[in-house]
Amino acid sequence: MLDSAAYLKRIGYSGPVDPAPDVLAAIHRAHMLSVPFENLDIFLGREIVCDERTFVRKIVEERRGGFCYELNGAFSALLRELGFKVILLSARVPREDGSLSPEFDHLALRVDLDQPWLADVGFGDLFLEPVKLIPGIEQEQAGRRFRISQINDSLLLERTEPDGSWKKQYVLTPQARGLADFAGMCRYHQTSPESHFTQKRLCTMATSDGRITLSDRRLLLTADGRREERILGSDQEWNRALQEHFGVVLRCATSTRSA
Repeated sequence: MLDSAAYLKRIGYSGPVDPAPDVLAAIHRAHMLSVPFENLDIFLGREIVCDERTFVRKIVEERRGGFCYELNGAFSALLRELGFKVILLSARVPREDGSLSPEFDHLALRVDLDQPWLADVGFGDLFLEPVKLIPGIEQEQAGRRFRISQINDSLLLERTEPDGSWKKQYVLTPQARGLADFAGMCRYHQTSPESHFTQKRLCTMATSDGRITLSDRRLLLTADGRREERILGSDQEWNRALQEHFGVVLRCATSTRSA
């Protein structure tokens, strides 16, 4: 059984836990502001397997983050323990040439309350709180607008860019999935030289007024629209930044990679 109290403490949440839209929004926001999106285990040579308990242990006990399968896999377990009805959804992400990635490339969550909600704590820079999983309406958060469109049997999630244009985020297949369905793509993203997760170390997390990102040796800080960038000179400095900004302490040294 999942220790929901320990999980909520990990994300700094101490409010109500009854299955309600405002509670879902608050827990989702707390998760986004506390648990980083990161791929560091890939560079440490540690296999990531699709197992809920392993995901929860990594986030709660080891105070780490993860990528979509880990973050949304663990978050779905927390929500179910609290009494929410959660469905795992497969999503396909647009490539640069306009085509879509394979099925199971991304794991997102449908949470059914008074109406269906799209929750996603594992896509990096997206929304801080869930959005209604309803086509045809625009929803605003922190100056950004989101919309969901019906495309045949699938649902397209888009958000606005700073210039006001719409950018595709991913295409959801509404069919309910099991965590094991994502195992093949989870393995691919850890091992394939074609996967963007094997290209560079990444750790990124939302803040109340911006974002912190550690991309190889490049530290990026944004706050209220202002951007600060710094190149870290050594692995020691990189590890200090990892601990200072994300609270992450790795159990062994990472390999050296250039920015």
